[in-house]
Amino acid sequence: HVQLVESGGGSVQAGGSLRLSCVGSGYDFSMHCMGWFRQAPGKEREGVATIDAYGITRYADSVKGRFATTRDNAKHTLYLQMNSLKAEDTAMYYCAAKLPWMWTCAGGGEFEYWGQGTQVTVS
Repeated sequence: HVQLVESGGGSVQAGGSLRLSCVGSGYDFSMHCMGWFRQAPGKEREGVATIDAYGITRYADSVKGRFATTRDNAKHTLYLQMNSLKAEDTAMYYCAAKLPWMWTCAGGGEFEYWGQGTQVTVS
């Protein structure tokens, strides 16, 4: 079965950096769009970044120039490098996989599979 497991969250001071990881299993990791989302208390979930099977990335305006997502298909791992963190980046961060849609992030409906989340707190 499909499983996504995030790690790397924690507490950091404003201006600092964190790298989140997400290990995917139970499917062909390399062939699917992956995404990062976050949800702060009292707010709706928002998309942070996506990366398709070709390595093409897209970012929310709020994180452009500060965050970068990459994937290591050999390790079945998705990364989110977060730099210049701000208090407003505080949230639970989730990775997600768009299955069974393949290759691109455009189309294919919603992200169907989600990790359990990892907390990021910026003070």
